[in-house]
Amino acid sequence: MTDCLFCKIAAGQIPAEIVYEDDDLVAFRDIAPVAPQHILLIPRKHIVGPSSITEEDERLIGRMMRQAGKVATDNGIGNAFRLVLSNGADAGQLIFHIHMHIIGGRPLHWPPG
Repeated sequence: MTDCLFCKIAAGQIPAEIVYEDDDLVAFRDIAPVAPQHILLIPRKHIVGPSSITEEDERLIGRMMRQAGKVATDNGIGNAFRLVLSNGADAGQLIFHIHMHIIGGRPLHWPPG
């Protein structure tokens, strides 16, 4: 996807504060954090959003879930954090490349908004 901001970040074409990367996933600090710790975790593979996950993607998305906890721990968030995935513009999705928000560093209340 040549016009996808997150694909460009994953490819190193746009700078970001990368906190984790491997062959499949990239995690970087959000440029508009909603909490003291706000990291985005994305797959390198372009998937539009949660409703676009295919059976072929299940293993990759499972790795994202598992890696989110490690990213949180490795970046000082600890074990009190929220994972957020949005699907579609009406849910607040601004970049149409699946991404998981890892949010922490302060008490988080419910409902989120």
